[in-house]
Amino acid sequence: MDVLSLIVQLASGAAGGALAGKLLPKFSLGTAVNAILGIVGGGLGGQLLGMLGIGGGEAAASGLTGIITSVLGGGTGGGILMTIVGLIKNMMGSK
Repeated sequence: MDVLSLIVQLASGAAGGALAGKLLPKFSLGTAVNAILGIVGGGLGGQLLGMLGIGGGEAAASGLTGIITSVLGGGTGGGILMTIVGLIKNMMGSK
C-alpha cells in the first residue's frame, strides 16, 4: 500500500463518518467524534479491501481505479464504524 491510498482512505473515512452522522442523526456522536470514527473506519475498511485483493495492490493504487476503490472503501468503512458505535452507545444509554 502506498501513502496516497492511505491518505485517500483516511480522508474518505472522515467524510463517510460525517455523512453517516448527518444521514442518521439518531446514531450521531457529534461532528468531531463522527469524523474521528470515520478516519479509523476508513483505514480499517481500506485495509480490509486490500486484504481481500480488491484495489489494494501497488499498481492499482496509482491508477484511477485504485483511488476510486480507496474512496469507496474508506467512506463505507467510516460510515459503518460510526453507525456501529452510535448504535452501541444508544443501546447502552437506553437501559
